[in-house]
Amino acid sequence: MSMHPLRKKRLLIVIFIILGSSLSAYLIGTALKENLNLFYEPLKIKNGEVPFNKRIRIGGMVMENSIERDPNSLIVNFVVTDFKASIPVIYDGILPDMFEENTGTVVTGRLKEDGVFIAEQVLAKHDENYMPPEVASALMEEI
Repeated sequence: MSMHPLRKKRLLIVIFIILGSSLSAYLIGTALKENLNLFYEPLKIKNGEVPFNKRIRIGGMVMENSIERDPNSLIVNFVVTDFKASIPVIYDGILPDMFEENTGTVVTGRLKEDGVFIAEQVLAKHDENYMPPEVASALMEEI
């Protein structure tokens, strides 16, 4: 008993749709995984729980007396802390207006093997009561 030609075509179409959908889902998943920015607190970084040279986000407070500006460029050095550990950060760019010491910040960039975080983007609080949710929860764990 052989399969009818129309039925065979339908079966092939269904198989191609399933294979195409599976391949698409795999490629989308891979792309999203590579572009995922994971959030880490300074303590996790100090404990070695963070991959080097991978794009991540760190958050905490800008440590008091840690902001150092290069007078000849836009390079700024500062330290992000969660009051358990501190991470030195280097950023080459214009900082947000609200960026200052003793305020919450989230920094996107890459951690180098020497423990210095090279920032690509710096976010700061936007009013006196706001703190990024990740930073607030990380700091609340400290209490």
